[in-house]
Amino acid sequence: MLDEASHFLGYTVVSTLIYLSSLLYAFKTQESKAPDVTDLSFRNMDFAMNLYRRISRHHDNNIIFSPLSVSVSLATLLLAAGGSTRAQIAGGLNLASLDDDDDEVIPQLFQDLLRNISLIQQNTALFVDHRFDLEQVFSHQVKRFFGADVIGVEFGKTDVARDIINDYISKKTGGKVREMVKSVEPLTQMMLINTVFFKGDWQRLFDPNSTEPGRFYVDKYNIVQVPLMFAEDKFFTTEDGDVGARVLRLPYRGGASLLIVLPDASVDYTAIEDEITAERIFRWIKKMKPVKMEVHVPKFQLEQRYGMHELLPHLGISSVFHHSANLTGLSKDVGVKVSQVMHTAVMDVDETGTTAASATSAGITTYSLPTTFRVDRPFFFFLYHEATHSLLFMGRVIDPTKNSQ
Repeated sequence: MLDEASHFLGYTVVSTLIYLSSLLYAFKTQESKAPDVTDLSFRNMDFAMNLYRRISRHHDNNIIFSPLSVSVSLATLLLAAGGSTRAQIAGGLNLASLDDDDDEVIPQLFQDLLRNISLIQQNTALFVDHRFDLEQVFSHQVKRFFGADVIGVEFGKTDVARDIINDYISKKTGGKVREMVKSVEPLTQMMLINTVFFKGDWQRLFDPNSTEPGRFYVDKYNIVQVPLMFAEDKFFTTEDGDVGARVLRLPYRGGASLLIVLPDASVDYTAIEDEITAERIFRWIKKMKPVKMEVHVPKFQLEQRYGMHELLPHLGISSVFHHSANLTGLSKDVGVKVSQVMHTAVMDVDETGTTAASATSAGITTYSLPTTFRVDRPFFFFLYHEATHSLLFMGRVIDPTKNSQ
């Protein structure tokens, strides 16, 4: 029987696809310690913030993307890249220090990471044209490390190829991303696609009967009305006086959490963007304490699409997009390069679900923090896997009434 009270259900989904064509068509790893998934997650956070800052320079709108999806897609190409192309990919991913003489170290770390994150549905697929001579070693490795599907298509039949790929993406993302591929060039040789789908119930109850319209201050001159959801319970929180922000952790059932970083009312969110690093995020998580408080969080839906091939060169990943790219591990064909890297992410936070979450039994300690956490102005969010600290999704909400720009 349906429970009267329901809790948040968060949907986050992302797809990254790479087009390839040819001319013819204190958390740092100690030196004595082998790198592990925590090292990978730490470095991926800094890569995520570097990418975020490149995206944010282009506009002041909402942002959402999946660092995990982008990283997995590029790490897949590491299996095929050599020379400066490989060095650029590893460097841009902030993984150069892990890329030693053993070319399988980074793919192995990603394999270990993905095995640990059982709460997401992550899929990698290679759509390969029948004319493309894909190296068997690469095909085996991408299956071994990333569990990839290798699917043959005929890109010359552009509409058929587009429909096959979009159908695959739709199925793997629970129907959240339906038409990622708008068109297909007939000379395309291969598409590499990574999808991540996350669906989570919050541990703590939010009573939909307590949701009320509230003001959200987009900036000094623009105020919008949004549904603000409400809960009173024990929440982990902390303050960062150095940057002027408060941090709230909202845990999902199953081992993931959403960090909401709310700049102080007197602080412009743009002043904080350059200060967020992996070390700071780890510090926030470590310093959090349980406090009984009232929490008001807006409902919101986000969907964004990015051409990563326009952003990644600013992070030092450029040669892979040129005819001189060294992707000989992918194919011995002359002039194989990456033509596009498209990324689409969707996030949906609303009041669906029927299973009541149980409250924790942790004791309450009194701290000098306000008893109300009201998210009524632009904020950042970081959805991460608790055991590995892997950053699954991140972004900012400037105006929760806008789905996409």
